[in-house]
Amino acid sequence: MESIIKRIEREIESFVPSKGATETGIVRAAGDGIAEIDGLSNAVMSEMVLFDPTFDRTLEEALKDTEPIYGLVLNLEEDSVRVAVLGEASKVYEGMLVRRLGRLLSIPVGDSLVGRVVNPLGEPVDGKGPTGAKKFVPIEREAYGVIDRARVNVPLHTGIKAIDAMIPIGRGQRELIIGDRGTGKTTIAIDAILNQKNEPEEARPICIYVAIGQKESKTAKIVALLEEAGAMAYTIVLTAPASSPAAFQFLAPFAGAAIGEHFMEQGKDALVIYDDLSKQAVAYRQLSLLLRRPPGREAYPGDIFYLHSRLLERAAKLSQEKGGGSLTALPIIETQEGDVSAYIPTNVISITDGQIFLQSDLFNKGMRPAIDVGISVSRVGSSAQTKAMKKVSGKIKLELAQFRELEAFMQFTSDLDENTKKQIDAGRRMTEVLKQKNGEPLPFEMQAVVIFAATNGFFDGFTPEEAHTVEKKLRDYLIREAKNVLTSIREKKEITEDSEKELLTSLEQFIQRTQ
Repeated sequence: MESIIKRIEREIESFVPSKGATETGIVRAAGDGIAEIDGLSNAVMSEMVLFDPTFDRTLEEALKDTEPIYGLVLNLEEDSVRVAVLGEASKVYEGMLVRRLGRLLSIPVGDSLVGRVVNPLGEPVDGKGPTGAKKFVPIEREAYGVIDRARVNVPLHTGIKAIDAMIPIGRGQRELIIGDRGTGKTTIAIDAILNQKNEPEEARPICIYVAIGQKESKTAKIVALLEEAGAMAYTIVLTAPASSPAAFQFLAPFAGAAIGEHFMEQGKDALVIYDDLSKQAVAYRQLSLLLRRPPGREAYPGDIFYLHSRLLERAAKLSQEKGGGSLTALPIIETQEGDVSAYIPTNVISITDGQIFLQSDLFNKGMRPAIDVGISVSRVGSSAQTKAMKKVSGKIKLELAQFRELEAFMQFTSDLDENTKKQIDAGRRMTEVLKQKNGEPLPFEMQAVVIFAATNGFFDGFTPEEAHTVEKKLRDYLIREAKNVLTSIREKKEITEDSEKELLTSLEQFIQRTQ
């Protein structure tokens, strides 16, 4: 027993940078972004190493290279270690010197990252010079335990009526956005970032958009959109494009979580968007197969569930003792032909606190956002809504789900009774009211007022086709004529008796002028 304890102590001591960093190894074989290294007998899992083309300089001198090539230890084998190359793998060759850095893979974090575009190592890729971030934190860490967490009961408004009314998201929640390619998943996430501008500055979360395996042109468009809207003032974009090594795409979400946790631990709120985890899973499968790990279902490695669970568990609402900060996660998953029963979608659905399911059929019919309210759910529910939104949105989800069922049934018959026709018309009107253009998120008080008008019959005098246009006119009218009501709802976060009376008067006047 003593010899085992001594051996463990010796291994721990060897990880101290002053000692571990002196150890060097030699690349035995390299290819496909993976290097097999001899000589690093004391290396530990997830440790960083440095590939050095010269043999006659110190580690400090090697680190001063303009473009150092790092590696990440991922396999500890009997007589060697296997390392994923973080950088240009073509520059790594057999016989190259490898130096241990004596630290786990870390990323620089800090307020200076806000407004910047960085890669998974925290290095700037926006051409604006160094970020100036000095504090380094490991990108992988254990999630906070149950005792350190608080209830999720503060809303994170997305500015999208259909979501904030029916599938509310709370600060500290993990809400999956899932759907086929081209159904508007990224749009919802970007609108959520844009809408934070409508929040009071002291309550505005820091947003981190993690682009995994996306085209660089798409990420550039998103950055330009955020800059134009003034949203980059509270946003960090972390990109691992399709052209980057698989290791970068695998690490990007963890780096995004580490940056978000930095703000959470300061008592602030943070929102991190992983776009998308399907591509991260593919990158991890590629890495695992190249590392000779045994393949499992659909050739994914056995720990693919653990990969996503340890990432998403890091989203939390901390207790007041821990500072009261929060990290909200919006992971995105791409399905094939709407198949939510595939391996990766089912994994992530079981980890998250609900899902927003976007349907191709609804998208093709012109419904924006194309949310299927039947299977979309928030497991936090009305706990993450203001009193105003809770009051107005009560039965919308059930009524819309019933309308969709009736609409499907209507295809097989034209003989409908009067009540059914009324229900279908009401459903169509509500569907039109909930439609929203890209890049136009609404403050929650405006959403509450519009939904109040719709549920109290103020749109009943219009055809379903007119409802969307009338809703837009109503918004313009309220901004001009009923600013006091909007301000009251915004400040008190509820519709008081006085506000309700004033609102009803304004709505009646609007209807009289419009009809």
